[in-house]
Amino acid sequence: MAELLRESEPIKTVRRGDIVSGEVMRIDGDGILVNIGHKADGLIPPREMRTVTPEAVAAIQRGDEVYAYVIRPDSDEGPALLSLDRARSEQGWVVLQKALDTNALIDGTITGYNKGGVVVDVEGVQGFIPLSQLAPIDRNAGDQEQVLAQRVGQRIKAQLLEVNRRRNRVILSERQALQQKREQDKNRLLEELQEGQVRKGRVSGISSFGVFVDLGGADGLIHISELSWTQVGSPEEVVKPGQTIEVFVLKVDKENKKIALSLRRLAPEPWATVPNKYLVGQVVEGTITKLTNFGAFAKLEDSIEGLVHISELSDRIIQHPKEVVNVGDKVQLKIIKIEPERKRLGLSLKQALDPWAAPVQ
Repeated sequence: MAELLRESEPIKTVRRGDIVSGEVMRIDGDGILVNIGHKADGLIPPREMRTVTPEAVAAIQRGDEVYAYVIRPDSDEGPALLSLDRARSEQGWVVLQKALDTNALIDGTITGYNKGGVVVDVEGVQGFIPLSQLAPIDRNAGDQEQVLAQRVGQRIKAQLLEVNRRRNRVILSERQALQQKREQDKNRLLEELQEGQVRKGRVSGISSFGVFVDLGGADGLIHISELSWTQVGSPEEVVKPGQTIEVFVLKVDKENKKIALSLRRLAPEPWATVPNKYLVGQVVEGTITKLTNFGAFAKLEDSIEGLVHISELSDRIIQHPKEVVNVGDKVQLKIIKIEPERKRLGLSLKQALDPWAAPVQ
């Protein structure tokens, strides 16, 4: 009786454009034979499953359920002609419209290019990304055509700008997707970062006032004053674009989304090491850096400078340090006073020449 009832059920006709489900009956060189109900069969030829990867096709087994688009209903000429590609495409339009409505990013594969941009497969639908909406092109990678050719086959994330099913038109932006992802990464990083942390980053930009470092989704700034304990004329003296460096997190401003970094804080403050490196009475080499009416300044290393008072330049009476030394001179100097807390060194030229001279207290 149940069999008779099933046979007496009205036969649902299949029309062109329908999306139908069916059970896989056979797989061979002609394609996939599918039973779509009421003993009606449909054939999915190889040309109608090009968007499906060979691995995915190979995984289809007899008895599996598949969804297909009806290209031509069954007739006396043979079984219905079905398409996996078009079924995926029809379902894809629904996915694309939802992604557009929710401003969600979508995955796609670059399948081709022309002078105006690249062609992308998204959810089985062919979309287009204009050149102006592609990620910035690396000019060192070759000319524009070479760069676009190299991108064929790449998986990307994109943001939908337009979805028009009636005109079969999908426009996307890779650039906006990168910006959106970067903003999300920046917010995440701002929540994670703690002042005092040491992080690795890549030098993403250099300006006259400092260095920008990409910490993995957000840029932080190393002000030029935080590059080194010594005076820096130009940031390029310390780092190069693209270089990977470790940085100290000075400040995280979540409200204004700014990150202040330091490079010099990872090295000991030079004056903190002075008591361990120098002793009163020690003779060292220094370079004269500046002359004043009351004496001459001499650099021992990096930012460690001391003062040679005019009275300590010579045994004879002089009116100005230039009578004895010039800027750039390398001289032997005796350390006569160390005040690390005040960042001061007292030096003597004349006592270095006379080792028996007593240091000034």
